[in-house]
Amino acid sequence: MAPQAIIDPHAKIASDVEIGPFTIIGRDVEIDSGTRIGSHVVINGPTKIGKSNKIYQFNSLGDAPQDKKYVGEPTELIIGDRNVIREYCTFNRGTMQGSGKTSVGDDNWIMAYVHLAHDCQIGNNTIFANGATLAGHVKIEDKVILGAFTVIHQFCRVGYHAFTGMGSVIKSDVPPYTMLDGNPAEPRGINTEGLKRTGFTMDQIKVVRRAYKLIYKSGLRLREAIDELDAIAQQHEEVKRLLEFLRMSERGIIR
Repeated sequence: MAPQAIIDPHAKIASDVEIGPFTIIGRDVEIDSGTRIGSHVVINGPTKIGKSNKIYQFNSLGDAPQDKKYVGEPTELIIGDRNVIREYCTFNRGTMQGSGKTSVGDDNWIMAYVHLAHDCQIGNNTIFANGATLAGHVKIEDKVILGAFTVIHQFCRVGYHAFTGMGSVIKSDVPPYTMLDGNPAEPRGINTEGLKRTGFTMDQIKVVRRAYKLIYKSGLRLREAIDELDAIAQQHEEVKRLLEFLRMSERGIIR
């Protein structure tokens, strides 16, 4: 640890954690082994940070949520393992009106100036490009890619392997596998390249494309499309995931 760092004596920090100069670690912060923290970072708690994360300079993590209803309740921020968090990111803790926590999973690549508001839930293996901004209570599933300056309205969900273009403004749920962009964002197809990189076969991709066309190209109402997808989902797990997402949507999907 750099001698210029300021560490609260109650913080729990593994012996091999690297902390740069002028970084401030507050009370009720836990940092697990192998994590490296750059200079001029502020981490307040309750916050738990897992193993082998790389947190670059000038981040603010675990501070109070930007919510007028918040009056100091002991909510938390939880960050998993092997995440890369680049410069000038802000991750707020949760609220009691939400889940009580903001959480980030494992193996995420989070670029500069990303904001995660209170009660956001981030999965694993995501990529957030510079300036992506999430309002409160947003849920991001695994392997999502958010283009630079993507903006997501509170309570929205973004499904598995979705991909947003630069400057997308998202006001409703984004189904799994969907590519979209624009303000307001509109669907443009499926994330074929992302699925290939994950190991989806061409047959699986064809099934996903068929499901996408039922939702967006067939002229069916969403309820009718869901009925059609139900039969396909019996034989194809990737469509089952999509179907479950559609049935759980509370805000409605981008369409």
